Amino acid sequence: MANAINWFEIPVKNFDRAKTFYETILTTTMQSFDAMGMKSAFFPAALESGNVGGCIIEGPGYEPAKKGALVYLSGGDDLSIVLSKVEPAGGKIILPKTAIGANGFMAHFEDSEGNKVGLHSMK
Repeated sequence: MANAINWFEIPVKNFDRAKTFYETILTTTMQSFDAMGMKSAFFPAALESGNVGGCIIEGPGYEPAKKGALVYLSGGDDLSIVLSKVEPAGGKIILPKTAIGANGFMAHFEDSEGNKVGLHSMK
């Protein structure tokens, strides 16, 4: 097993709002996909190289939450850049950029849908 995690899904209630939120804070374009009555948009990932991927997803049984498992997204080269976009995009910073020693930095935010999500970077 190369990774303990190979896929994650972040539940959303308003697909378009959530897609815009994540595209804004991560400065990326997410590919949308509809299947089995659910809407999803994929975070960039080189899955063919064994990288971990994930998506936002709207559909029956998917409820945003602040409790439970915590997913950490890549904060890129400098976590401060992503964090600076969270509140203007409709989210809320819960834990500001925090040093974690040799492992870099982490932060927590609430997304536009009410999910608690983590960020990690080495700067």
